[in-house]
Amino acid sequence: MLVEKVSYQINWKKFKKGWSFFIPCLNPKEARKELLETTDRLRYKILTKVVVEEGIKGLRVWRL
Repeated sequence: MLVEKVSYQINWKKFKKGWSFFIPCLNPKEARKELLETTDRLRYKILTKVVVEEGIKGLRVWRL
């Protein structure tokens, strides 16, 4: 998955319901769009929220 020209390797098979991960990004709308392309294809339901963690802006992504 490519977000803001950075390649992320997410092991989607191990991403269980209730788990989350953080993706640092400057444009959360575009990052969410990239995530949805992948998760829609895999038929995963996700929840995203723009957060600042340790001073870094990004998206927190939960699998529902």
